[in-house]
Amino acid sequence: MRDHGREALDFVHSVDQNTFGRDRLLQLGVVRLLEIVGEAAARTPDSVKQRHPSIPWRDISDLRNRLIHGYDTIDLNIVWSVLTVDLPDLIARLDGIIGATKDQ
Repeated sequence: MRDHGREALDFVHSVDQNTFGRDRLLQLGVVRLLEIVGEAAARTPDSVKQRHPSIPWRDISDLRNRLIHGYDTIDLNIVWSVLTVDLPDLIARLDGIIGATKDQ
């Protein structure tokens, strides 16, 4: 989850929302990476989800489902918001989890 989330952020690190809205290849790449993040969230064992309730596991997997099944009605403003607001926070939380796990 974390690595693919970081990759999505790397894709847009020097891009503004208008450029993102005009670049179809960038959109497709980012959407695919968000789908992978969501699939990873869905496959995360329940025991891990229970230990880390601050991660919005269901929301992440729901986003994946929306992107996969609603591919023809994706709202790029929502995708941009996920990229710029939600994803950096998720990555920071996952960094904390992974760091804590390595320390054990």
